[in-house]
Amino acid sequence: MALKSIYRKAGWAAGAVMLATTLWSFSDDLFQISKNLDVFASVYKEVNMNYVDDINSAKLVKTGVDAMLNGLDPYTEFVPESEIEEYRLHYVSTQYGGIGASIFAREGKVYISDVFEGFPAQKADIRAGDQLVKINDIELTSRNSDQVSQLLKGSKGAGIKLLVKRGDAPAVEKNLIREEIKQPNVTYYGMVDGNMGYIKLDKFLENSAEEVTTALTNLKKNNPNGIILDLRSNGGGILQEAVKIVNLFVPKDVEVVSQKGKIKEKNFAYNTVSNPMEPNLPLVVLVNNHSASASEIVAGSLQDLDRAIIIGQRSYGKGLVQQTFNLPYNSLVKITIAKYFIPSGRCVQALDYAHRKDDGSVVKMADSSLHEYKTKNGRSVYDGSGVYPDVYIKPEHFADITQTLVSKLYIFDYATMYRNDHPKINSPRAFALTDAEYDDFVKYLNGKNYTYSTASEKILTALKAEATKDKQYNELQPEIEALKNKLASNKKNDLQVYKPEIKQILENEIADRYYFDKGRYETNFKYDKELAQAIKTMQDKPQLVAILKGEGSYKVIGKPQTTLAAIKPDDKH
Repeated sequence: MALKSIYRKAGWAAGAVMLATTLWSFSDDLFQISKNLDVFASVYKEVNMNYVDDINSAKLVKTGVDAMLNGLDPYTEFVPESEIEEYRLHYVSTQYGGIGASIFAREGKVYISDVFEGFPAQKADIRAGDQLVKINDIELTSRNSDQVSQLLKGSKGAGIKLLVKRGDAPAVEKNLIREEIKQPNVTYYGMVDGNMGYIKLDKFLENSAEEVTTALTNLKKNNPNGIILDLRSNGGGILQEAVKIVNLFVPKDVEVVSQKGKIKEKNFAYNTVSNPMEPNLPLVVLVNNHSASASEIVAGSLQDLDRAIIIGQRSYGKGLVQQTFNLPYNSLVKITIAKYFIPSGRCVQALDYAHRKDDGSVVKMADSSLHEYKTKNGRSVYDGSGVYPDVYIKPEHFADITQTLVSKLYIFDYATMYRNDHPKINSPRAFALTDAEYDDFVKYLNGKNYTYSTASEKILTALKAEATKDKQYNELQPEIEALKNKLASNKKNDLQVYKPEIKQILENEIADRYYFDKGRYETNFKYDKELAQAIKTMQDKPQLVAILKGEGSYKVIGKPQTTLAAIKPDDKH
């Protein structure tokens, strides 16, 4: 009894020490919080009272808060009341009252850049390339895009008067009624070669799972041989929508993703809750290095569960979960509260925000810190580097001349002229520019400034600068000038050398003028290498089985020391 009593007393004493330590730590934390808030408030007060010029106090505080949060990660952010609506459009729902068109400012004028099918602008025959002169008798000269967007938006059912100019024709007045504009998450679905169903999912905002379900239901009417879910350049959105989409292809009661953070009450797993719509149909998911967050949950979990084949390039690597918290005066803060983990147990987060360099820059997770995990069938996958595809496709990079023609809006302007001169074109899948039409585009460029520097010219310029600095330019001048002239001569042929890719961009832009998003997608199908590989893979049943079973080279996916060397620098994150 005495021994037990001693133990009880010792236990009580140890508990008392632990409690005292915890209380001291808690008290110290409270003191530090109170102290730093007091310092912040005092600095703000003194600046506000004594600074030589008048200050915008709201802007000053927001700058301070933004600076504080920027030291954490790019996803933790403060949203003041004035930006709440924009925040909702970006992260929750792209729904607003408007005319169904996007705009851009150019040389002090405002133009329509795109029109959404089925909305007031399209019904009123407003086209991409048209100039907006006035909105409700308000002149738009020198107004920026944000200001004009606010004038276009308004209550559903409210009227709006536009003065629109097309080319050299006189301006025309158009009276429209604003409608509820809801940009879809699924921007296209349809059948492609090989009798495959194709779904393009652009974002994971409200109702994205419902839209994918609708697309899948309609595609099933064609008895598809497989489904291709395109998540390329999808930056993510709502985690729960991703889980619902995975559930369309995975049985009930399967863990899709779990989140783990500092607060245990926020740690939980998301499981599928219903029977799948398509548990057996061959499935391919397309990703690229701009596929992030919820896209990686879908692609990564389907890969871990050996339910889908991933094709494309390595995804971005965002494995962080955010939650919004309401603040006073109708503002809010979005905070990273956890990391998410897909079924194999891996986290795809590629950038280590917790261990920055001395200059504040962020580095990738070190290869030595990456860990191997196993998929359901025993394939090896790795954390800390996004989702690596089962079938890697070299990314497409457009030439300098193509990028220049796009950035200087020559392709956009030519498509506007083409639409005005051609009342109709072939269906998007059949549409293609003839050689004569491409030659007409080349003639259109005569006299226009589309100068650009190739990678080789940039290297040559750097060489000249270094040679001059080292006092060796005079000696090297003949060779440098000869190379410069050779490169200039080669550039004259770039419009023909890069004709296929320039023609591709032209056709996409022109098809969009007649058939909107549908036209852009369907015209591009014939150029889409990842889509072609997806169709080919699903038609090759032995390869399909080999990949999912992890046979041969498919046993290991994205091993750091083998894949990182094979990926170009601009593919890394």
